[in-house]
Amino acid sequence: MASIDEQPYSVSIPDSELDFLKKKLELSRFPDELEGAGWDYGVPLPHVKRLVEYWKDGFDWRKSEAALNRLPMYTRDIDVEGFGTLNIHYVHQKSDVANAIPLLFVHGWPGSFIEVRKLLPLLTAGGSDHPSFHVVAPSLPGFGFSQAPSKPGFKGPQYAEVVNKLMLALGYKEYVYQGGDWGYVLAQHVVTHYGHEHVKAWHTNMPVPKQPTLFKNPFLFMGMFFLSYDASSMKRVAHTKQQHLKGTGYFNEQATKPQTIGYSLADSPIGLLSWIYEKLILWTDEYPWTDEEDEVIEWISIYWFSRAGPGASTRIYYELTGGMTHDTSHGTEWSSVPFGASYFPKEIIQLPKSWSHTIGNLVFEADHDKGGHFTAFEQPDALAGDLRKMFGKGGPAHGVVPGKNGY
Repeated sequence: MASIDEQPYSVSIPDSELDFLKKKLELSRFPDELEGAGWDYGVPLPHVKRLVEYWKDGFDWRKSEAALNRLPMYTRDIDVEGFGTLNIHYVHQKSDVANAIPLLFVHGWPGSFIEVRKLLPLLTAGGSDHPSFHVVAPSLPGFGFSQAPSKPGFKGPQYAEVVNKLMLALGYKEYVYQGGDWGYVLAQHVVTHYGHEHVKAWHTNMPVPKQPTLFKNPFLFMGMFFLSYDASSMKRVAHTKQQHLKGTGYFNEQATKPQTIGYSLADSPIGLLSWIYEKLILWTDEYPWTDEEDEVIEWISIYWFSRAGPGASTRIYYELTGGMTHDTSHGTEWSSVPFGASYFPKEIIQLPKSWSHTIGNLVFEADHDKGGHFTAFEQPDALAGDLRKMFGKGGPAHGVVPGKNGY
């Protein structure tokens, strides 16, 4: 049973905030643009002007707000050791199947809880040929409609504490986990601290393995020297090198000076729009952003209207890299908790699939020919299908949650 401090939540942005946003958009001042620059220098000016015009005069936030409020949303207080109490927003969609598997879905940046929306009807559906899930999708602290930490040092263990305590408060003492982007990174922290006891298996659509070492991965390490990588592996490495070379400026800024970029994101809607829109286009696999850009503007608006403001979400980069002094897996350990990985061709980080064994106890893999970084949003059927295969009858993680096999 959920504890009594759970409160139903509805999004209700005051008219004054909508008026203020429109005024800010009306006062927008755009930079110039070089002739023929295209995307080489960043988001092209015509794209931003078109989106700003639509955000100002065409987008219906109230329609979007009503759609969001059809999601089963709640808030509850979570005590975090050393950081007091944070009020956390989350989506909790229960299945009608009594033995449904509790699944924690964790988003990243520049995503939000909205990424789970298309997955909900797929994962909670019952059927004799596939498992069903109870789905919990929180807004991470500082994102969406969750409260943000008020002091430095809120790192991987603290995020892990929040999401694990949320699951326990909902009555899910044992559960499985799915995440990409920061959802993948935080999975490593959750599994390190709560694996086996609470987290019974986990899956990611963005595996980021480490290069094998002689002492930890001797067979993989030797293979790097004596076995040639296939064309697919070499292509994946080349893709990641290119991303590191030309696509990590945002990461370096947010991981070293999040407060500085925060001023622009909090004060300028076109600054926020261009900062995130670039990722929505470049990190997806030709995804058809639809309905006169409604999906784009709704995505951006959730950041603009977020509880702590759009700048707060960037601090996770600083905290989980120590201001670029260590990698995001710092403090985590390899775990024997069953782990699954799905590979999508436009994911921003791609490394040889064999290296995924360095992440954890790899029991499931799936390769896809379409999809990018925001898999749950771009390819919900593919992602749901992989989770069904991993946790369904005959799958390598079937029955990992005692008494909750999904049927």
